[in-house]
Formats: sequence, C-alpha cells, structure tokens
Amino acid sequence: MPALHNKQIKLNLQAVPNWSKRAQTILRTFKFEGFLKGIEFVNRIAAKAQKMNHHPDIDIRFDQVTLTLTTHDEGGITEKDFSLARQCDEVFSKFSVS
Repeated sequence: MPALHNKQIKLNLQAVPNWSKRAQTILRTFKFEGFLKGIEFVNRIAAKAQKMNHHPDIDIRFDQVTLTLTTHDEGGITEKDFSLARQCDEVFSKFSVS
C-alpha cells in the first residue's frame, strides 16, 4: 500500500477530524475518566491493531492516550493508517458511551 500524497492525506483527514498530521504520521489524543479506562481502551485497540498487523505507537499519560500512526515499510502515511484511525474513533465512540 503506497504512501499517500499531501492532498490525499488532507482529504482523508476530513473523515477523521480529531486526528492531525505531524511529519509522516497522524495522531490523536483520547481523554478518559482515569487511568484504567485508558488502559481498557488501549487493550481494545491492541486487538484491532493485531488483527490488521498494523501497530500504533501508544503514549499513555494517566487519563490520556495518544495514538500515532504511520506505515513504516512505506515510509509515510497510507490508507492503512486511516483505516485504523477510523476503527479507533469507532471504539472510542462506543467506549465513551458505556
């Protein structure tokens, strides 16, 4: 899956408005009601990432989890990153309701 061009990245970011581009990555910080809720979220994302064989960089800071996505073997951002970003948003939307 080839790396996307800047125009393609901008278009894809419109579908995941809480994500932003930084260098050759996209990232989003999710906020939770405490540490354990964030860990529960990470575990749900880990299962999806493992299934895709596409693993985000994960930074956990008490009640915040930042996910950073890039496709290392393509040297940039690909559709695979946006697919996982959409799945993360979906998990978070269901997660934050429960």
